[in-house]
Amino acid sequence: MKLLVTGGAGFIGSALIRLAITRGHHIVNVDKLTYAANLDSLRDVAGHPHYDFVKADICDLDAMKAILAAHQPDAIIHLAAESHVDRSIDGPGAFIQTNIVGTFTLLQAARDFWAGLRGARRDRFRFHHVSTDEVYGDLSADDPPFSETTPYDPSSPYSASKAASDHLVRAWARTYGLPILLTNCSNNYGPYQFPEKLIPVVILKALHGDTIPVYGKGENVRDWLYVDDHADALLRVLDKGAPGETYNIGGNNERTNLALVETICDLMGQHLPPGGKDFRRLIRFVTDRPGHDHRYAIDAAKIEDALGWSPSMSADEGFDRTVRWYLDNDWWWRPLIREGAFGDRLGLKR
Repeated sequence: MKLLVTGGAGFIGSALIRLAITRGHHIVNVDKLTYAANLDSLRDVAGHPHYDFVKADICDLDAMKAILAAHQPDAIIHLAAESHVDRSIDGPGAFIQTNIVGTFTLLQAARDFWAGLRGARRDRFRFHHVSTDEVYGDLSADDPPFSETTPYDPSSPYSASKAASDHLVRAWARTYGLPILLTNCSNNYGPYQFPEKLIPVVILKALHGDTIPVYGKGENVRDWLYVDDHADALLRVLDKGAPGETYNIGGNNERTNLALVETICDLMGQHLPPGGKDFRRLIRFVTDRPGHDHRYAIDAAKIEDALGWSPSMSADEGFDRTVRWYLDNDWWWRPLIREGAFGDRLGLKR
């Protein structure tokens, strides 16, 4: 298939593209190249004959229509989004623009494109919208995990903007008949994740000997999903998912933020010479962020039962691989933290 991927220079998008190309798909990567995008994440496929890159903004309707007309994709996988909760608290406007207006614009372009298709091409076209478990809101310790029918109850500007985009996608399916797929995933981790996210922050703070901030008492619980497993799930949904359906994608790997940070610290201690260093001593508890949800957890029974997908990466192996990747690939992350504003924002010694 020819797949148009929005946000393909981001963390999840680049993982999806790398995997899709190995499976024979032709990829058109549409990315605006904002701060969290990095074409170095795609250097292994940059010269591949089945890879095309187009720099464009999903909020530009004319550009989206032109790209669809020129490349004639069989499906759109929509990943482009502002995604960092802390940034959404400080500056929600960008999240409204990209996540809501951008999704609306892309839906309009996709609807016009799909309307012009005929026969088998029209029948197989899909608009696959990639979302987050954060749209479901907060769980207590004893609540059952989120299912596809859990009511939306977003807490942050980020999750509210993603919830709005989910509603738009479903509305375009119900009103206009656009053949959509929608997935909501748990927290992703793995190689090539932008250094402002929790796991890269812990790794790089420890490597630099800087204090490692943990919100509140570190009791917030998240389900962690290895990014390559997520990419595999997205392709499975695209291949076998029923149009109009939603599928939750989880890692079956719940743990508190403190337990996660301690795990990463211990792995750093094991892998950095001379070994056995106690990086837990760098942990510092800081004031909790506003509206911090206590727990997210995914019930992924639907995708497992209906599509035969489950995560393949164990937590122990996934976290170990991630730590070793950052230690072995400073060519990728070091230029990012050398940028004055970003390095200062993280508080990393440069």
